[in-house]
Amino acid sequence: MPRKIEYIDAIARRKQRDVLLLTFFDDPSGDPSPHEWEEHPTRLAVVGWLDAHGYAWSPCGEVANERVMRSYRGSIYIDLPYCPDDASYRAVEEFLEYPDGTLRMPHMRFLLEDLESAQANAHHDEPGFWERWAEDF
Repeated sequence: MPRKIEYIDAIARRKQRDVLLLTFFDDPSGDPSPHEWEEHPTRLAVVGWLDAHGYAWSPCGEVANERVMRSYRGSIYIDLPYCPDDASYRAVEEFLEYPDGTLRMPHMRFLLEDLESAQANAHHDEPGFWERWAEDF
């Protein structure tokens, strides 16, 4: 069944804060996974951990780009403010990263989409923007 998936930059604007994003891939170059995102081993492990520890998350698109159309690739938004002093944030960070900041699991990226950068696409929030865009694509 079709479902609408929000872009990470739109989430940042809606929340009015920096937001956390996880992307997943197989190729060492960072290209998207060649297999279905539902079966990506690292994604399954992360989602299982988030669910087991009561963290809210949702599927999301990467930063919206008017010049590109692509299908969903398994990225997720973690509904948790970026706050290194917060115990909940630190638990997620410690699950995903070693103390030196390298990732514990392969084939993923743990990213922060900052609100300031997300504001560059604020015009996407205008009523009817994406419908008009689709007509001209």
